[in-house]
Amino acid sequence: MPAPASLRPLDRAFFARSPRRVARELLGKILVRAGKPRLAARIVEVEAYLGENDPAAHAAAGNTPRTSVLFGPPGYAYVYFIYGNHYCLNVSCERVGKPGSVLFRALEPLEGVEEMARARGILLQGSRDLPKLTAGPGRLAEAFGITRSRDNGCDLTSPASGLWIGEDGFRAKRIQITPRIGISKAAHQPLRYALAGNAYVSGRKIPARDFGPRLGLDNRV
Repeated sequence: MPAPASLRPLDRAFFARSPRRVARELLGKILVRAGKPRLAARIVEVEAYLGENDPAAHAAAGNTPRTSVLFGPPGYAYVYFIYGNHYCLNVSCERVGKPGSVLFRALEPLEGVEEMARARGILLQGSRDLPKLTAGPGRLAEAFGITRSRDNGCDLTSPASGLWIGEDGFRAKRIQITPRIGISKAAHQPLRYALAGNAYVSGRKIPARDFGPRLGLDNRV
């Protein structure tokens, strides 16, 4: 299903809030890479990082040249390189001087699928191959051509920046909340948010019957 021709960019006030709230409300929004062809994908999985008091957050190291975006205005891309082989995209949250961020973990492709496959070096042979494009933070960054030199500090509220986030009226009705994954510090905190049942969510899929006190479904709209 293609993304609408016109999307309304999220404004800066959307991001000037707690990473928990921003993370939840980012689900269903659309990440766009301007170009020919345009790339667009729905955000289906994210993780919240809470700033200097969160041991798993890069901001815990303080305001350094590497982390300065996190201490600046909300709504800007924070990109880092990990494991020596892939980039991760985050967006800054909270007010200036109070760091917080949301990591993008998975997207559902809407436009530019063939271009994403080329960027990932994948031959698509059927619908089952599609999650290989954008299910996981490293995969989605590669599919969208996201790098630190190209996108770190990019204004994700402005279409003029080339990489931005918009909304089309989609409302996330069933949200899966679990502990963060792929980290060793503060991994127990329930700060991973995903569209329940979406095929593009990364990591182990957790059936609703397995939800315990730290796992759950949020059905608010």
